[in-house]
Amino acid sequence: MPSALLSVFDKTGIVDLAAGLHGLGWRLISSGGTALAIAAAGVPVTDLAEITGVPAILSHRVVTLHPKIHGALLADPTNPEHIADMAEYGIEPIALSVVNLYPFTSQPGIELIDIGGPAMIRASAKNHAHVAVVVDPKQYGPVLEEIRANGEVSLRSRRALAREAFAHTAAYDAAIVTWFDEPIAATETIEAVGAGDAVEASVLPTSIHLALDLAQPLRYGENPHQQGARYRTAGQHSWWDEIVQHGGKELSYLNLYDSEAAWKLVNRFGEPACVIVKHANPCGVAVADDIATAYVLANACDPVSAFGGIVACNRNVTQAMAVELAKVALTEVVLAPSYDADALATLTKRANVRVLTAPQPFGNTFDIRSIDGGLLVQQIDPVSVDRSDWKVVTDRRPTDAEWEDLVFAWQVCAVVSSNAIVFAKDLQAFGIGAGQQNRLDSARIAAERSAGRAVGGVCASDAYFPFRDGLDATAAAGIAAVIEPGGSIRDAEVIAAANEHGMAMVFTGQRHFRH
Repeated sequence: MPSALLSVFDKTGIVDLAAGLHGLGWRLISSGGTALAIAAAGVPVTDLAEITGVPAILSHRVVTLHPKIHGALLADPTNPEHIADMAEYGIEPIALSVVNLYPFTSQPGIELIDIGGPAMIRASAKNHAHVAVVVDPKQYGPVLEEIRANGEVSLRSRRALAREAFAHTAAYDAAIVTWFDEPIAATETIEAVGAGDAVEASVLPTSIHLALDLAQPLRYGENPHQQGARYRTAGQHSWWDEIVQHGGKELSYLNLYDSEAAWKLVNRFGEPACVIVKHANPCGVAVADDIATAYVLANACDPVSAFGGIVACNRNVTQAMAVELAKVALTEVVLAPSYDADALATLTKRANVRVLTAPQPFGNTFDIRSIDGGLLVQQIDPVSVDRSDWKVVTDRRPTDAEWEDLVFAWQVCAVVSSNAIVFAKDLQAFGIGAGQQNRLDSARIAAERSAGRAVGGVCASDAYFPFRDGLDATAAAGIAAVIEPGGSIRDAEVIAAANEHGMAMVFTGQRHFRH
């Protein structure tokens, strides 16, 4: 009679599995609440304490940590030495191990760090040549069907289950390590292990343990010959998991990458706003009294680049906006919190437009990028619009209208690839210079694309002007006020140039490079 060990926190489907195994002649071993649930359903079950001779002790911290359990999971029934040890110590092999863990991520804390569970999972997975290990209730049905059909779980399936089991415990340990890092990041000093002196704390941990689950296969990667997929941090939840796609083709790698940029920017604004992104950079941003107007103004910034772009709105999409959007020959993705029924009908008529309903973005702790042999990690760049931290450095102060535009342009500029220059007026971006090797070229591009529409408006620069030539170019385009971090050895020269042109200039003290 083969034996199965059932020890689960999440009891979804466990009684049905137990009944199915019993019906196939299996002996069931269990403990605690799992045993009680199985017995209450009238299914015969042997309490684990009857095998070990020891009840649960230390406030249930020690239940399964016993040689008769781990020996049963790790024994090789074809090894003469193992056979002898099993006979001497009264160990009976276990062929199926069904275990899931305390839900640590639901409420992180010491008492939800599972010890016995991971030990049993790892032992079973190591010995997958002889033991099938199941960690997910979704696997119960297929495993039971395989046993019904073949009398056992196949070696191929046992290997696949073992791989999933080790991934499960790896993700569990990664979550615990991350939790341990959180209070350290908030502490001014930490005591170095094995050292008597204190070391400075850092928001960046000494190690990062990433465990990711495949969440969404994508149409392709950056190019059609590349595979692509979205992965999710194991045990975590992303706003992407709540996306509802109403129409259009499958999403591609760049659809997600650009949509992420558009959605995060548009949700920085409190008033009705629309953002259009192309190649991860905004090519249109506007704030207005209604969402249809915001879209029209955003699209007017650079309608050539907006072709094939991503459109994100922070308000319900109305039919008036949908009609305006339909005038553009190609839009890849539309994101919004909701849609009027007629607007949704209008947008989904176009087979190539991916129409998405999205919740608020959650935000990440770190910005992580791949490099050869590892990762580059940094804090997420916070964009402050607290004017109390800013300093007017010119003779002329910004007007109230200019202040409003400066705050708007600064938020847009912070997400534009460096060197970044943004021209704006009346809460509408008119010229965006991005990704150039020098700031003067970015200023010239912004001026060219604004085509005189930003006269009397403002300019935002993600870093300081290293020379006055970039500022002179903005002045020539009719810009009246500038916002930049400051910090150049030539700040005095640039400030003098601003005063010559009668411009107002604000230093924020914070740079926002984005490569």
